[in-house]
Amino acid sequence: MKNYSVRQSTLNRPVEFAGIGVHNGKPSRLIISPAAADSGYQLCRLNADGSSTDSVRVAFDKVSRTALCTVIDLGNSVHVSTVEHVMAALSGLGIDNALITVDGEECPIMDGSAMPFVSAILDSGISVQGPRKKFIRILRTVTVRENDAFASLEPYNGRAFDVEIDFDNQLIGRQRMILDWSPRRFEQDVAAARTFGFYKQAKVLRQAGYALGSSLENSVAVDDDRILNSGGLRFDDEFVRHKLLDAIGDLSLAGLPIYGRFRSYKGGHSLNALVLQSLFAAEQNYEILDADGLPMELEGLSDLPASLEMTPYLRSIG
Repeated sequence: MKNYSVRQSTLNRPVEFAGIGVHNGKPSRLIISPAAADSGYQLCRLNADGSSTDSVRVAFDKVSRTALCTVIDLGNSVHVSTVEHVMAALSGLGIDNALITVDGEECPIMDGSAMPFVSAILDSGISVQGPRKKFIRILRTVTVRENDAFASLEPYNGRAFDVEIDFDNQLIGRQRMILDWSPRRFEQDVAAARTFGFYKQAKVLRQAGYALGSSLENSVAVDDDRILNSGGLRFDDEFVRHKLLDAIGDLSLAGLPIYGRFRSYKGGHSLNALVLQSLFAAEQNYEILDADGLPMELEGLSDLPASLEMTPYLRSIG
């Protein structure tokens, strides 16, 4: 357990997923594979002939669009969209290195949450690697705003997310969630929260080329004051939990886990990307430290999902 607190990690073996893109409605396949220490999250796409593009390290400066999802530019007019849920699964579990291969223009939406990715990763097990974990420690508060919405990164002795939403809808209304992060808390409290949308907006979105693959199997549908999904909600506040899930995925594009506090009000993919741009705009805003250089022991990283507490699932390779 102590090694997992301070050492980098990756998957034990590849895991594969198949589904459709929630926006383009096309079939998609995704593979998450182990990756070498210090490689971070690498992303590539399969070509029609079965070869793959060169892998690109997923980072904030590779974001090309943020309308309703996060899109990563791989170069040469090749992109992959809706990366946030798989990124949230990796970052939320505290995994440092992985190769993501996508066969299609969009990651499969699965059930609309990060849980299918989380479950498969936990089933594969996690390998602890030799080098120590590295973190981006926030030194100065950075804030970006859009009308009354904002997102900020602040100095904080730990890793925390404070996300608030406010919808003009009586079913959702104003919701807030504060998460002092650990892999266990992410799995239990965040990973299963699904993406959501409003029934009255569906036609407009589809005319604009979005939500072509959306259904009650992969999205929570809200119609005024009722949920259209037969099973209802997974959490009473599933809406804000999913926004927090998206934030974890988007902030993983910092390239290293952030040691500090993220706060947002009425935020989304656009503000999440902008706050990272603002953070890296000045070197005085942050510093990069390994686990030994942080001002507190990383106790949260030892708070593992139950399946990883069994030794066959967590092994050291360095």
